[in-house]
Amino acid sequence: MTAQRASGSIRRRLFLQLALIAALLSVGLFLVTRSLAASAVEAMQDGILAASATSIADALRSEDGAITLDLPYSALSMLGTINQDRVFYRVVVDGETLTGYEDLPPPDETPTISRNSFSTFAYRDDEVRMVSVARVVSTGGVPSTVQISVAQTRLGLSAISQRISGVATAAGLGFFLVATALSLWAARSALRPLERMTEAVTRRGPGDLRPLQAETPAELVPFVDALNSFISRLGASLQRSEDLIAEAAHRVRTPLATVRAKAEVTHRKLQKPEHRLTMREMIRAIDESSRSAGQLLDHAMVSFRTDSLSEDTVDLAEIVQETCARLEPAAGLKDVEIRCQTPADAPTVRGDWLLLQSAIRNIVDNAVKYSPDDSVVDVRLEVGANIRISVTDLGRGFGGADLEALKARFARGGNVSDIVGSGLGLTIADEVARAHGARLELEPNKNGEGACVSIVFPLS
Repeated sequence: MTAQRASGSIRRRLFLQLALIAALLSVGLFLVTRSLAASAVEAMQDGILAASATSIADALRSEDGAITLDLPYSALSMLGTINQDRVFYRVVVDGETLTGYEDLPPPDETPTISRNSFSTFAYRDDEVRMVSVARVVSTGGVPSTVQISVAQTRLGLSAISQRISGVATAAGLGFFLVATALSLWAARSALRPLERMTEAVTRRGPGDLRPLQAETPAELVPFVDALNSFISRLGASLQRSEDLIAEAAHRVRTPLATVRAKAEVTHRKLQKPEHRLTMREMIRAIDESSRSAGQLLDHAMVSFRTDSLSEDTVDLAEIVQETCARLEPAAGLKDVEIRCQTPADAPTVRGDWLLLQSAIRNIVDNAVKYSPDDSVVDVRLEVGANIRISVTDLGRGFGGADLEALKARFARGGNVSDIVGSGLGLTIADEVARAHGARLELEPNKNGEGACVSIVFPLS
């Protein structure tokens, strides 16, 4: 039987798909975590900057018609707690710098009393984050607009972001590894019902054509239904084929037997030698056709029945005796005596009665056919180290042919070409023997001319 060529593994495909999904989710987890962390850190920095700027704004005073500022220490010290970032500030009153870094750029959006302005830009070779707040301070009854800007470099923010990115990377990698292991487990678990079904079918014998009954996932129900439908059709087809073979054997053998009988009667009535010779050739052709058709049908029956071998208890002595009794009339036409010897305590084997009878009949029939007139064919059933059914004749033997090759279909020895035969008798016997765990042995007759053909069953 040719093995089905695999086009890929469902388990591998499912595992790779789940692993790919896990990888995408891991990357997504990393990106989301990094983005949220960056937003949180930035929001924290913005909060501290806004608190610092508000603290400075609260320290503004109006004295003697001028705005003064006593810069509180806490306003800038709270920013110094984040890594080693530098802090810059600028206080502008009506467009004039009151204190701080004069080159600190103004904000992109002008702040209002109710809304602070945040911006990010490069300043003194570093990226800074700046907040600007607005206050109105009255000096001598005249309101003045004060803009307080506080900026801080983002080195600490970058360091925190890197640490969070490392943690996110480790978390994403751990998630991927766990998800990959779970994907492998899920792929195996998902295919386990299919494996159980495969084991259930594999354990069946060749003749077990019962519908498959197993716990089946909903996705596999159509497949199991289709498989059971196929098994049902196959069983019906095999039964029809076996019935056809049995009917064909009857339909073919009966007319040929009738034709041969008529030819025998006609042969006796003919007077002219040339007519009698023609009739003998016709009888020979009928015999050859009858034998070939019968053995072809026997071989077909053996092929079908070995696929659904019966496991009955078979009495070998009974089969041997019955087979010899059936072939005695044909042997008597050649004055060949069939001696049948079986032990009193006959052994039994588990097997198919019809197949074993067919194998023994073909062996004994061959022995009678190739034996000379007035000879003896010994059929023995012996029990020793094993169970042996041996058939020994005094015919032409195997003529030096390859004994194993003679078991092939239509193979015949070169010394029997003048005798009607199909070359299927030993093939049938060999196939039946192997189906029953036995072997067919061919050897010359140890007591003189002829052949010995044996079926050997192990005692177990």
